[in-house]
Amino acid sequence: MSEISINGRKIGDGYAPFVIAEACDNHMGDLDVAKEMALNAKLAGADCVKYQHHLPDEEMLPDVPMSSNFDIPLYEFLKLHALKLEQHEELKRYCDEVGITYLCTPFSYKSACELNEVGLDYAFKIGSGEMTDIPSLLKIAEFGKPMIISSGMCTLEELDRTYFALKSTGVPLAFTNCLSEYPPIYKDVNLGVIPEMKKRYPDVVIGHSDHTPDLYTCFAATALGASIIEKHVILNKLTPGPDQTVSIDFRELHELVDGVRKVYLAGGSEKKVRPKEEAIRQWAFRSIVSITEIHAGETITQEMIWSKRPGTGIPSYKMNEIIGRKAKRDIKKNVLIKYDDLE
Repeated sequence: MSEISINGRKIGDGYAPFVIAEACDNHMGDLDVAKEMALNAKLAGADCVKYQHHLPDEEMLPDVPMSSNFDIPLYEFLKLHALKLEQHEELKRYCDEVGITYLCTPFSYKSACELNEVGLDYAFKIGSGEMTDIPSLLKIAEFGKPMIISSGMCTLEELDRTYFALKSTGVPLAFTNCLSEYPPIYKDVNLGVIPEMKKRYPDVVIGHSDHTPDLYTCFAATALGASIIEKHVILNKLTPGPDQTVSIDFRELHELVDGVRKVYLAGGSEKKVRPKEEAIRQWAFRSIVSITEIHAGETITQEMIWSKRPGTGIPSYKMNEIIGRKAKRDIKKNVLIKYDDLE
């Protein structure tokens, strides 16, 4: 059974899903906003709040093509709004104070080195764009920390390549099912990939990183066995930014955490009578009841009996066993038939 541990929290089959509130760059570079997001994530019940560490010159060329959900080139946006390393250190201290796990995505090997050097490395979340960057992934794996890798924009064969490259390192590993559309077309989400990934990578924790603007696919992913649920969050949906259209607010995050945990608790596969069902079973099931007066010595026919509540008498499924037997005594109309009434 696959399992990883982040800040003492075990993650995998047999544990409630680890809910990550992805703050991304929705703080727009404002440290106070980033702290407020951490506090709200804690109050909403999330396990973790995650930020991003960008060194733009390490991760891209200045003229990288612009994505459709950005108003300015990504390089320029990150130069303006990315948090500095010392701000991440302050954020980590604040997260410790309020009692929520801090996590960060490095978008280059150098940014991972910086996070590692100052102890901001419970684990490394790797974005989908870096999933195929095997050289960087192998270097990050040398830190020996759990790695959670998103799988947007890739095929299973490409994910296989990453899996086999990292498997030999022994690093604790998780993959999240992901679709890198902002926001997605629902038919493209393909949640059925989650159980396929669980079969394909039995020694990897499988989760779901979600970019839909609502909660439904996260609940479904939980039902399909996702052990990690990652969702973008924002303080105010009117705040402009690259992730605005795929982010939920913190009221919705509370609903997400509550729903995910309830779906997880409801996900068992053992069918038996539960303790709280016993009392209901007593009155809700059907017993065999006389629907006419029956005299001593008469042979019981179908016309004399039928099924009614409560379920405290002879079960109705035994009706054919009662038909043809003789009454030992007079039986009133509309009473439970007892074995003592019969010869």
